[in-house]
Amino acid sequence: MKNKKILMVCEAFGGGVFTYVRQLCNDMCEYFDIYLAYSLRPQTPKNYKEQLDSRVKLIEVKSWSGQSVLNISNDKKVIKELQSIANQVQPDIIHLHSSIAGGIGRLAFKDNSYSLIYTPHGYAHILMGPGIKSLIYKKAEQYLGKHSNAITLTCTESEDQIAKTLSKRTAYIETGIDVDEMANTLNNVEHKRNRKLRVYTVGRIAKQKRPDLFNKIAELVPNIEFLWIGDGELRNELTSPNITVTGWKDRDEALRIADTADIFILCSYGEAIAMSLIENMYMKKLCLVSNTMGNKSVIQNKKNGFTCDFPEQYANRIKQAEKSFPYTLANQAYQDVMDIYNNDIMADKYIKFYSSL
Repeated sequence: MKNKKILMVCEAFGGGVFTYVRQLCNDMCEYFDIYLAYSLRPQTPKNYKEQLDSRVKLIEVKSWSGQSVLNISNDKKVIKELQSIANQVQPDIIHLHSSIAGGIGRLAFKDNSYSLIYTPHGYAHILMGPGIKSLIYKKAEQYLGKHSNAITLTCTESEDQIAKTLSKRTAYIETGIDVDEMANTLNNVEHKRNRKLRVYTVGRIAKQKRPDLFNKIAELVPNIEFLWIGDGELRNELTSPNITVTGWKDRDEALRIADTADIFILCSYGEAIAMSLIENMYMKKLCLVSNTMGNKSVIQNKKNGFTCDFPEQYANRIKQAEKSFPYTLANQAYQDVMDIYNNDIMADKYIKFYSSL
C-alpha cells in the first residue's frame, strides 16, 4: 500500500513557523510522502535545506518570493503556480501553514480529490492587535472559513475556540518541542546563576509582543532587573531604566543569558503556541503570560504559572516571587512539557490525524 502524499504549503518560511514546519516535515516523512511548497524570506535560515530530511521533496513557489501581500495581480500568479504544483504532486492532503498560505491556498484549492487543512499559527488579526489591518484580516478569515471546506487545525484549545467562530470544521493538536535537542543545547550552556531575581522575555520588539506593557510592568517594580533578549522596531518603547535590551543573540548565547534569570514574561496580544514559552517551561522558569489566545491554554493560572490581565498583576506576582519563589509551579510547567508539549506526542497525534482523513 502506497503512503499518502502530503503537500505542505508555507509562505511564512521563517521564525517560529519555519521551526514548526521543519519539525513536522521531518517527523512525518517516515510515514507519508512529504512535499513542501515554500517561499524564501529574509528570515529563512541560509541552511534550511540541511535542516530538512532528504526525503522531503522541496518545491519553491517562485511567484511568492519578494512580493508584497495583497497584490491582486501577483496573487493570481501564485494561485496558478500552486494549482500547477498540486496537479504535478497529486496529493491526498494539502496542509496550508500561516495566514497568507491559508488565504491564497483556500482560494486556489477547491478540488474534492484531496483533504485541505489550514493551520493559522496564530490568527493574524489577533496577533497584530487592534486596527484597520487586523479588521481586514478578520473579515477575510470569516469569508474564507464560510466558503471553504478546509479543516482549520490549530495549536491550542483556546485558538480552536476562536477557529470555531470563523470556520465550519476545526480541530487542534498541541505544539511540542524536541526535548532531547533542548537538553543537548542546554548541556552546552555555561550555567551562571544570579543572586538577585531577574525577569526577562525573548523575541522581536514588535507590536504583537506588547513592549509598552512590558515597560509598564518594569516601572512598577523598579528594584528588579528586566531583560529583553532580542531587538526590534519598537525598542524605543522600552524606556524604564531597569530594562536592558541585549540585542539579537545566537541560540546558545540567548540561553546562557536566560539561565541567569528566574521569571519569564510573555505579555503578547496572543499566540498559537509560543515556542519560547514551552522552552522556558522546560527550563523551569516561572512563567507570567497574558490571558489571551494560546497563552491561557498552556499556562493554567496558579497551577504551572500565572495568567495576567493588567500590569499590576504581573508586578504583584514578581513581588510575591521575590519573597517566596513558587518552585512547585515551575516544576509543574516542566512536567507539562514532558507530558503534553513535546515532539513525540505531537508527532503521534499528527500521524493519527493525517491517517484518519
